[in-house]
Amino acid sequence: MTGGGRPVPRPHGEGRTAGSPRIVALAGGVGAARFLRGLVRVVDPASVTVVVNTADDVERHGLWVSPDVDSVVYTLAGLHDEERGWGLRDETWNALQSLRALGEDTWFQLGDRDLATHVWRTARRRRGEPLSRITAAQCARLGVGVRILPMSDDVVTTRIACAELGELHFQEFFVREQCRPQITGVRFDGVSRARPAPGVLEALAEADAVVVCPSNPVISVGPILAVPGVREAVRAASRCVAVTPIVQGAALKGPAAAMLQHAGVDVSAAGVAELYRDFCDAMVVDRRDAPVADRVRALGLRAVVAETVMASVDDAAALAQVVLREALGGDFPAVAA
Repeated sequence: MTGGGRPVPRPHGEGRTAGSPRIVALAGGVGAARFLRGLVRVVDPASVTVVVNTADDVERHGLWVSPDVDSVVYTLAGLHDEERGWGLRDETWNALQSLRALGEDTWFQLGDRDLATHVWRTARRRRGEPLSRITAAQCARLGVGVRILPMSDDVVTTRIACAELGELHFQEFFVREQCRPQITGVRFDGVSRARPAPGVLEALAEADAVVVCPSNPVISVGPILAVPGVREAVRAASRCVAVTPIVQGAALKGPAAAMLQHAGVDVSAAGVAELYRDFCDAMVVDRRDAPVADRVRALGLRAVVAETVMASVDDAAALAQVVLREALGGDFPAVAA
């Protein structure tokens, strides 16, 4: 057993299938999307299943928005706005301006092209289609070869309790309030009744490796693991490797640092490893935090020191190679984009 109580993993390469290995990635937000863009340069996209956080989903202007799903889909489709870091490139904002003129509160930014996605998704939801089927259709239409699954077809909502403002929807805390309020609590409303989306548990059971993307451990990965049956399925997987979202005591993007502080763990790769130790075999630690690797090992995980900041697709592919070598052994040369 490891220090966290996870069953001893198979030796590298044991149980690996012929051809491209079957990878399941747990993902939420921009950091995950950037990593996945590199992963599909290293393995066959058709062999990758991405389970995406949907607890950030929100209804705005009568439309259902799935921010993390769209970040992953848009990025893998090559449509994302690289400079802004979210949404679609070459975006215009005419509809939002018109909504503002009509007196609507427009703190949640939705571009015209992005709005088309939400109109389309909402119409299909109203016809009774589950989010998993809608997401599969979205991927097919946009030419995404990766299998993308929402964590659940049931509605789960992250709610942040704040000292000054009471309980807020995550998007209110993150976008409207810019993460400023002091966090006093985090809960995933509806998660106890939620079921994993079709295919989630099966993909985890069949995976050669599970990868936890560099996403916020508390409010991106946390909701996925909180869906009944998912954490247990990850623990039973052949091997699980996580990538730290924390570099030099800070998150590259988003409120991960504040969330880790609220969770009572150190804002470091070691703190993330503490949250993951019951199901994770190894943690990729950023090269700038090499001294933290010993603290990760003390928790019973292997620690791999590498460059985790992804300034380019090549950086993301190099990081994916590190992860796959740790998860499966062997070399995984990147292919041209």
